[in-house]
Amino acid sequence: MSTDDPKTLVSTQWLADHLQNPDLRVLDASWYMPDSGRNPRAEYDAAHIPGARFFDIDDISDHRSDLPHMAPPVEKFMSRMRAMGVGDGHQVVVYDGAGLFSAARVWWMFRLMGKFDVAVLDGGFPKWQAEGRPIEDLPPVVRDRHMTVQRQNQMIKDVTQVAAASKLLDYEIIDARAPARFKGEVEEPRPGLRSGHIPNSKNVPFGTLLNEDGTMKSEADLRAVFDAAGVDLGKPAITSCGSGVTAAIINLALERLGRDNHALYDGSWSEWGMYDDLKVAKG
Repeated sequence: MSTDDPKTLVSTQWLADHLQNPDLRVLDASWYMPDSGRNPRAEYDAAHIPGARFFDIDDISDHRSDLPHMAPPVEKFMSRMRAMGVGDGHQVVVYDGAGLFSAARVWWMFRLMGKFDVAVLDGGFPKWQAEGRPIEDLPPVVRDRHMTVQRQNQMIKDVTQVAAASKLLDYEIIDARAPARFKGEVEEPRPGLRSGHIPNSKNVPFGTLLNEDGTMKSEADLRAVFDAAGVDLGKPAITSCGSGVTAAIINLALERLGRDNHALYDGSWSEWGMYDDLKVAKG
């Protein structure tokens, strides 16, 4: 697989070369942890890649759920994308202000909705800016575009399915949180959650899949990371994290390795850590 793949990951050079393509849509999907002190919408309003639309992960979600930013109903996703001028026939490129953090979540969400012409910008906005590429503070000119959606139910798992996978060992459950959280050595940032991890899950902190500049590691290095964590890449995978955002970085890495039998546990630890009747492992 080449470095640039418009279905997974593209370089800043690729985006610069295609920026004037009328069928390209660029989305700023920046999202930060609540204690980060950063406001993604304000940062987008101040500076973004020319023509980029702002994708609000908290808004474009299922507000019927008490869990944070769960995947939205199909109808809501379609209506929001139409209002943003994103639809059928578009190549979508998603980036974020951290390098590669929340953009993968939106990449996964598009794929969940059956839209596969979508890629993450490798290195994100920090790399784009560091290279002196153009930015603007203008709102994009938006024209409605119809979108056809076909939800891919195999790409998302609920708590019952994950509990079964934990017992049956028929999936690799891969947790993207930091080692101290995975091991249960520290309190969870969200109050009221137990510490630890899903029994029989493996820990692949999302940062171990990235280079220092926020780009994704090479395929050989990605394989080495999964191998070191004891992940059997021959088995289907379920990814998890704190609230379903950084888990998608693992999904993206698996897709880069040619694996397409992976799903994301949308409730992640925000859900699993809440219920006392679900077993928790530590260490």
